[in-house]
Amino acid sequence: MPTLRLPGLTDVHVHLREPGYERKEDFFTGTVAALAGGITTVLDMPNTQPPTSTPEHFREKAALAAQKIVCDLGLYIGATTTWGDAYLPVAAQACGLKIYVSETFGSLRIEDLALMHRFFRSWSETADLLGYRSSEIPHGIGPVAVHAEELMLPVCVELADLYDVPLHVVHVSRRSEVELLVRAKERGRRVTFEATPHHLFLSQADLPRLGALGDMRPKLGTPDDVAALWQHLDAIDVFATDHAPHTLADKGVTAPAESPPPGVPGVETMLPLLLTAVDEGRLSVEDIIARCVIAPRRIFGLPEQPDTYVEVDIDTRFELTNSAVRSKCGWTPFAGRTVIGRVERVVMRGKAALEGGRVVASPGEGVLLFQDRPSG
Repeated sequence: MPTLRLPGLTDVHVHLREPGYERKEDFFTGTVAALAGGITTVLDMPNTQPPTSTPEHFREKAALAAQKIVCDLGLYIGATTTWGDAYLPVAAQACGLKIYVSETFGSLRIEDLALMHRFFRSWSETADLLGYRSSEIPHGIGPVAVHAEELMLPVCVELADLYDVPLHVVHVSRRSEVELLVRAKERGRRVTFEATPHHLFLSQADLPRLGALGDMRPKLGTPDDVAALWQHLDAIDVFATDHAPHTLADKGVTAPAESPPPGVPGVETMLPLLLTAVDEGRLSVEDIIARCVIAPRRIFGLPEQPDTYVEVDIDTRFELTNSAVRSKCGWTPFAGRTVIGRVERVVMRGKAALEGGRVVASPGEGVLLFQDRPSG
């Protein structure tokens, strides 16, 4: 059996749902699913209940995670209309600040320009306070990560430039947004961006087949939007899943649902989809490593994982199925697709975490990142 050995991958954009939505996912099941997909580090978003937006909520979430994770994990903190920038005392322990400018719900949705200025300015000031711009401290606080679509995207690019903070744009999916970010990079702006497998490999043409399972934010693009992502592949810094599990009941598949939530799972299927693209000549293995290992480490200041690697069977083709999904949600929008790249073994820091496709790591063996950084 031909085996490909890769470094442990990083997914910089996941929603592990804990606390508050454990029926969809939790820190244990989500990191088990990540290992099954060859991912040894995940960065978890703040839109839980309560939102991860105060030092108290951040520390409570970190304590929950530390007991359950089987791969390494970093936590974002989130800006809210309710608590503002109350999170600043734990800024250094987070992997970055997440600002939802578009398409979210509750206090995490930031629509006021004055608040946007406040968040970018205070993050910049905290970076200075902690020595982020000093070569003496190799890893300071992380970037501002934004969900910003359409007209709000250039606003965020300008605010990041005004306050001199690195900007990371999550799940870019439209031609207009890709081309804007390409131009911003050409002009020397400190901006990076990610693309998801569902925006790379699915489009609006798949919606009749997927139904409610094809609803996510940003919504699936047109075939031309997908073509734009591939056309500007060199500008895409990171592949990230936006792993956003919901149960089939939540989605209205197994029971009526008045307002099915958007979002799809992805940590288990990203690597097989990308390796299938390699097999088709659309990517190289080096492209995957650059976007799932090297760039995440650089952008977020992630520590290296010594003696950590993934062994993948690249000889056997197999069909993605809902029944094989380890995530608590139990489904994938890619069910029925034939791929290559079955993860057979994962070693973390010299110890087996997955053998023969079965997770053998124990809860709590993953490392909670950044907790040794100084507080503000």
